[in-house]
Amino acid sequence: MKSRIIALVAMMVMAFTGSAFAGSIQVKGSTTVLPLMQKSVETFMAANPNVSISISGGGSSNGAKALIDGTTDIAMMSRDMKPAEIQKATDNGRKPVQFIVALDCIVPVVNPANPVSGLSVEQLHGIYTGKITNWKEVGGADDQIVVISRDTSSGTYDCWKSKVMRATGLKSRVFPGALLQASNGAVAQAVSKNKKAIGYVGLAYLNKELKGVSVNGVTPSVKTAKDKSYPISRGLNIYTPGAPAGEAKGLIDYMMSPAGQNQAAEIGFIPVK
Repeated sequence: MKSRIIALVAMMVMAFTGSAFAGSIQVKGSTTVLPLMQKSVETFMAANPNVSISISGGGSSNGAKALIDGTTDIAMMSRDMKPAEIQKATDNGRKPVQFIVALDCIVPVVNPANPVSGLSVEQLHGIYTGKITNWKEVGGADDQIVVISRDTSSGTYDCWKSKVMRATGLKSRVFPGALLQASNGAVAQAVSKNKKAIGYVGLAYLNKELKGVSVNGVTPSVKTAKDKSYPISRGLNIYTPGAPAGEAKGLIDYMMSPAGQNQAAEIGFIPVK
């Protein structure tokens, strides 16, 4: 049954793109966008077996750097490119073109054993600046809070910094005692193994070993991301160095097609169409 479904989807991709492709593509960047890209590439390559696509994560900043340096055809980014990054790429003859392929919520997560189910942006700010250090201060048990954050090369961190760390209007930083992780998966694993921990991940990384926490009384969901009532939502991007062509255009066209957007929803992201 699974093979029949893959074959059917592959036929839909071929019908959508109009012709088969041949060549190679390099894709680098965000670990948040990575699951969607992997699924899209799997389907696209099933329809285009002569295409070779290499994918690697490493964070949104690494994706931007690869686009600037000319070492990737597509950069995955869970944040917008910064003006300085756009200028550097343009100076190198690679004017970035942005495609928003899905929407996402950044979800604070705790261990399922933790009784806390909701926090405010102000409380999250206090926890991540080190001002709130015990779960009893936010309605939990009398236990130390173990703070887990993404590293600074992460687009997820940049969004968290913008919407939580600077929510008070101050340029606050994550306090030095926080444990930094290099990917959404690493954050999820660390929180799932420590009942005192708090972290944050993209919506697609929620699983039964994590407990998602509402923010300002709003639960992260497709609806609250689209109507912008959830305070920590964002767009998920891919960038190309100029207008995409050939295999890269075919892959992007598929990701933006109804079939590609359905895959985004199946993974746990929010379709833009």
